[in-house]
Amino acid sequence: MESKRQQKFSRLIQRELADIFQREVQHLFGNAYITVSVVRVSPDLGLARVYLSIMMAQNNEAVLLEVRMNTKTIRHLLAQRIKNQVRVIPELNFYLDDSAAYAAQMDEIFNKLDIPPADENDGVDDETYPN
Repeated sequence: MESKRQQKFSRLIQRELADIFQREVQHLFGNAYITVSVVRVSPDLGLARVYLSIMMAQNNEAVLLEVRMNTKTIRHLLAQRIKNQVRVIPELNFYLDDSAAYAAQMDEIFNKLDIPPADENDGVDDETYPN
């Protein structure tokens, strides 16, 4: 359970990183469209785990690797934006957010299920459950 301070800090980082990915470093990742899904910060606010959704890319893992190689640049841009609001600029760890792909996979599995319709008197005895 995150404290209110952690929640506020993670929202700030999420908002600023989203803007950085959309406006300042988009050229580093080609056609890939990167959004910041979730940011989780440690209790001491020194580490931020950033979950990214990557769209319009041939290989999401390759884009994530490129993001990780540019972590220093991204952290520097973040520091320029939030230096007056925080004491410490957190270390950034980037991860793929695969929740959308997981949800699509679950939908596909559910759609493939063949569930027969239930009978009206499906094992229910009128004597057992009187009106």
